[in-house]
Parts: sequence; C-alpha cells; structure tokens
Amino acid sequence: MDKHPQKPKIHKVETVARSRLFNVETVDLEFSNGARRIYERMQPSDREAVMIVPIIDDHLVLIREYAVGIEDYELGFPKGLIDPGEEILEAANRELMEEVGFGARRMDILTKLTMAPSYFSSKMNIVVARDLYAQRREGDEPEPLPQVRWPIDRMMELLNEPDFREARNVSALFLAHAWLVRK
Repeated sequence: MDKHPQKPKIHKVETVARSRLFNVETVDLEFSNGARRIYERMQPSDREAVMIVPIIDDHLVLIREYAVGIEDYELGFPKGLIDPGEEILEAANRELMEEVGFGARRMDILTKLTMAPSYFSSKMNIVVARDLYAQRREGDEPEPLPQVRWPIDRMMELLNEPDFREARNVSALFLAHAWLVRK
C-alpha cells in the first residue's frame, strides 16, 4: 500500500490579491481521480523562521508581544525570520539577543513545524537555548518586549494562561518539555 498518494497536477497559478506583506494566489488543481478544484494560498516563500525556548536559572524566558491579528498582547517565546544566508542557530541567537537581550552558548534544534500548510508554506524551526549570557542587539521591534520568567518545574502550567494560546508556542512548549524529560 502506497503511503503517499499521487500529487495533484497544477494547471494554473494566478496572483489574485497583493498587499505590502502578502500575495494571495489561486491554484487550479487536478487530482489523480480527475476531480478539479481551485484553492487559494499565500504565495510560497523559501524563507524560514525560528522560535527559541530560552532557559536560564531553571526558568523559561518568555516575552509579551502585541499581536495585531487578535488585537492584544500574547505571551510567547522569541521568534523571527531567518535572514538570507543565515543558518538556523545563527538566526536563533540573533533573535534571542534582539528580543530578550541574551545570547546562548548552547542551542539545540528540536524540529521544524509547518503552520496551516493548506494555505501557507511557512516553516518554523524550534530551538532550545541554554547557557545564556547578557548580550543585546538592536532589533526591529516597535516597542520593548517585556520578559516573563516561568519556572521550568511548572512549565506545563503555561497552558492555563489565557494569553499563552498561539499554536506554535504551545507546540514549542510540548516539544521542549519532552526534550527536557529525555535529558
């Protein structure tokens, strides 16, 4: 039995809307059974992102950042796009310095996640950062990002926090918890 079905044939891809940040495309597909559908997606990008789970003194370091989509502040881990030519761990350390004011001497890549792959091509690399040292770099944030230190021994209680709901943060929490248990 074949685990992976035959990919649909793409007949046409057309940009139907543009903004400063996003291009929306329609994709005319034909499936192996002859069914045709037109899907919409954000234009694919090769750029990936990183999300860092920083650990210092038996605490996780989180930030509060304004999320315009929900028009509120969200508690989460530092994150950002990987710059062209930058390696995953290099980007993770840069984002950590920009958003939290720490560098890391030890980092481990846990996995790569996708988000809503029916609509987006985005990939987020989840990284644990340890052995932190004070080091700040200028970033592109419009305001300072308040830090919240959360005890590792209570890390799963973050799931009870009303402003810790973003799916990538929740995934990173579970992945980091499993990684710490194995360690």
